[in-house]
Amino acid sequence: MSDIDSSAQSPCVRNCCLDDDLTCLGCFRSLEEIKEWGIADDHRRRIILQNAKQRREADEVVPECHRTSE
Repeated sequence: MSDIDSSAQSPCVRNCCLDDDLTCLGCFRSLEEIKEWGIADDHRRRIILQNAKQRREADEVVPECHRTSE
């Protein structure tokens, strides 16, 4: 039996574009995490998914200096 469990599904949304930090703007995984995905076990995949979620949530937060006042 394989150590790789496919229960953690890839977050890829087929909108691949890397930012300056080599993070995909579609799924928010780092380039290293994307490359690792195919061989990662379920535990590691869940860690990658959590990291991507944190990056996505941080990206959604607008810094105070970029907010417009009325």
